[in-house]
Amino acid sequence: MPKVKTNKAAKKRYSFTAQEKVKRTKANRRHRLATKTARQRKTGKIQDAYADKTVVAGIKRLLPYGN
Repeated sequence: MPKVKTNKAAKKRYSFTAQEKVKRTKANRRHRLATKTARQRKTGKIQDAYADKTVVAGIKRLLPYGN
């Protein structure tokens, strides 16, 4: 049986915690922060978030070896 390839784009965006939760980075925090409201900047400040339960199965399929 051949190895399953890891999706490289998913590998850069997601990682697994010790409890098998999927960790992701919030969007809209890279540039153009001056034009965003204080509320947008404050709520997006936390870089680490967890992926929704509905997409975890798909992410695990893209990362078969738990990268």
